[in-house]
Formats: sequence, C-alpha cells, structure tokens
Amino acid sequence: MKTMNRRSAIALGVTAAAVSPLFTLAASAKTKKYGPKEGKEIAPGVRVVEVGTGNSDIPAYKSIAIVDVVFQPGAHAPQSVMDNDMVCTITSGAFTIKKVDKEFKLKTGDMYTCSKGKTDEATNTSKEVGVHRIAVLIPA
Repeated sequence: MKTMNRRSAIALGVTAAAVSPLFTLAASAKTKKYGPKEGKEIAPGVRVVEVGTGNSDIPAYKSIAIVDVVFQPGAHAPQSVMDNDMVCTITSGAFTIKKVDKEFKLKTGDMYTCSKGKTDEATNTSKEVGVHRIAVLIPA
C-alpha cells in the first residue's frame, strides 16, 4: 500500500469536510412517521399533511408548497385532476400510479411528475404506510 503524503491527507480532509453537510441535508429530508389522524383525509386511508411553503426562484412559479400524502397499506387515492404542476417523491412504501396513457410502479426513492390539468391515481401496494412527498409548484 502506498503511503499518503501530507498534501493528499489535507486534500482528503477538505473533501470530507465539504461533503459531510450534503449527507446531513439528505438525511434530514426523510419523512417523519405520521399518526393515523394527522393531516386531512382525502380518501379512506389517505391523508394530506402540510410540511411547509417557500418562495420560488423559478420564474414561472411564485412559491412551492411541500406536502406529504400518507397512504395506509392498500389505500387508494382515486383519479383526480391536478390543480398545479408537481414533483413527487416516494419516501416510503410502494405504489402503482395510473395516468390516462400509462401505468407504472414506484418504490421508495423513486420520483415522478404530474402536470396541471392531467389526471393521476395512486394505490399503496406495500404492507407498510406509504408516503408521497410532493412539491406543489404554485404559478406566478
């Protein structure tokens, strides 16, 4: 094994120090565990919990609202028309998503998008509580 010189050791230390906050931020994005009565029920076994809002630097959008949609095992959100463009991340569980022209399966860590005016339908196909973390893009 090669020995590490002082310059390499300093470079490694600076790199580790710079990357550490990125892992901390990624870990903080995990969804908390929700109780069965938190948020507002939108369908049997499906609740929406408001996480927060913020201003947007994207010219087409004035703000972004983050919500968690919490699905009990086997729960189904019926087809609905999207009021806004959205970016959805599955933070727990597994889902089947149906759109007008396609159907697909997602698991924890997967992402998908929804367009304003289009329809979407979701079913939690896992045996655990499933959560969609949704960034709702609110037009300017």
